[in-house]
Amino acid sequence: MKRVISIQSHVVFGCAGNSAAVFPMRRLGVEVWPVNTVQFSNHTQYSQGWQGMVMPAGHIGQLMAGLTDIGVLGQCDALLSGYLGSAAQGEEILAAVARLKACNPRALYFCDPVMGHPDKGCIVAPGVAEFFKDRALACADMLAPNLLELERLTGREIHNVPEAVAACQQLRARGARLVLVKHLGRAGFGHDRFEMLLVCDEGAFHISRPLYPFARQPIGVGDLLSATMLANLLAGYEPVVAFERTNASVDAVLAQTWLVNAYELQLVAAQHEMAQPRVRIRATRLALTCAA
Repeated sequence: MKRVISIQSHVVFGCAGNSAAVFPMRRLGVEVWPVNTVQFSNHTQYSQGWQGMVMPAGHIGQLMAGLTDIGVLGQCDALLSGYLGSAAQGEEILAAVARLKACNPRALYFCDPVMGHPDKGCIVAPGVAEFFKDRALACADMLAPNLLELERLTGREIHNVPEAVAACQQLRARGARLVLVKHLGRAGFGHDRFEMLLVCDEGAFHISRPLYPFARQPIGVGDLLSATMLANLLAGYEPVVAFERTNASVDAVLAQTWLVNAYELQLVAAQHEMAQPRVRIRATRLALTCAA
């Protein structure tokens, strides 16, 4: 049994942050210890708004101290971080990573650097984007940015797949073993598929899945992606196989969400296909010469 501390947002209704990550990881056989950075009524992209609060300063540190006190922290295999309610929470997460690795040197830090997307209504607190670029990169074993976050982390504009690979290699040079680009968007090969990129020791790999014409794009897909990828890696799958299984699991959830014309991800309805994905699309190794 593998164990993960998942530090990210929580919504009472719907699927975002831990509400999109905890159940899938558990269905994939991982014991999850959730820590919430915020607790909101719903995700922030509802036009009616949301209610709730950012967890107070010191909250994450207190919970980690409690886990240390009862002697269980050394049993944990990874820490996954996502949406932060404040830049100060980022420093608490890095302290948590240090505390975890002191107890278990083999533990992994999987960083999903949620930097916000104002055009889509996703807002992060001041200083959060800078925290990820200036502080978290040096500590992360694995990173899962989208295209916009990849550009911000590397300080470069990315127009195509070779440039995205080069940006990922730039992050790997900073210490990350594995970089998963959750959405290539305009830098992908085409616009009729959803494309992702994996860069790891084995090379650079590309995969795609269908685009569903949602009237409103579901929120939390990135959180689901990161959680599923980490769960597959902890299950012992090689990175490329984990990448393929993750793609298939997320596609199963999105297909079910589209089928019932829902705005929120249908995790429960799609749980069997998500936990036992049918891999129909294989990753393609990229033979690219990329400028540094």
